Amino acid sequence: MIRALLLSALFLSAGSASAETMRLAVTTSFENSGLADILLPQIAADTGIDIELIVVGTGQALRLGEAGDVDAVLVHSKAAEEAFVAAGNATHRREIMYNDFVIIGPGNDPAGIAQAGDAPEALARIATAQAPFVSRGDDSGTHKAELTLWNAAGIPTEGDWYRPVGAGMGAALNTAVGMGAYVLSDRASWLKFGNKDGMSILFEGDPAMFNQYAYLPVNPARYDHIKAGAAARLEDWLVSERAEVLINGYRVADEQLFTFNAER
Repeated sequence: MIRALLLSALFLSAGSASAETMRLAVTTSFENSGLADILLPQIAADTGIDIELIVVGTGQALRLGEAGDVDAVLVHSKAAEEAFVAAGNATHRREIMYNDFVIIGPGNDPAGIAQAGDAPEALARIATAQAPFVSRGDDSGTHKAELTLWNAAGIPTEGDWYRPVGAGMGAALNTAVGMGAYVLSDRASWLKFGNKDGMSILFEGDPAMFNQYAYLPVNPARYDHIKAGAAARLEDWLVSERAEVLINGYRVADEQLFTFNAER
């Protein structure tokens, strides 16, 4: 059973008597990063839109969009997003920002992944060593990216060493820390995560671990209640210079978590 964390941003634009509310499905990695706490008050102040966040994995976010339960989605799995648009569930896909995935593991690195030449080799070393690997296993963007890397390595995700948890990024990281296991994480979630306990980034930098976030407004032709106007105003704000400054300026431990790359 997938649980959605429902967060309401209760910020009103300055001087307005009331604000319009729209529902936005976002990934757990976006919410975990803390960036929403920076962006939502400014969105409300600049646009008069209160954003009600539905925080789930990418797969569930797209299903909510397909069902008309949200007005837009902000997710990170390009193939799934393109299929969503092709099916008529969204009017288009707009890239907003990116970061990257990293492989976290115990400091002693029992599988020796720090010496791997690329991500598939790093995963192959984990499988060969039968070292425990925690997977989100929840159809999220991170889970989809992980499965793509296992497929590139030609390794089936089975065996006692492979531990899917069916949960969000925070739960997966906590499980990996508790087990001393490897885990794929988006960089932002890891930097924001507090319970590191001897774990660190052991592999990074492969272009295959690029992590793009995109905005998809739900197609109002499918459902009369979709707030297409608010979704369009939010998109305009997300690609604005104001958003660029806030996204690029957001840091944890003096590290930039996201890079703005929207085309205007």
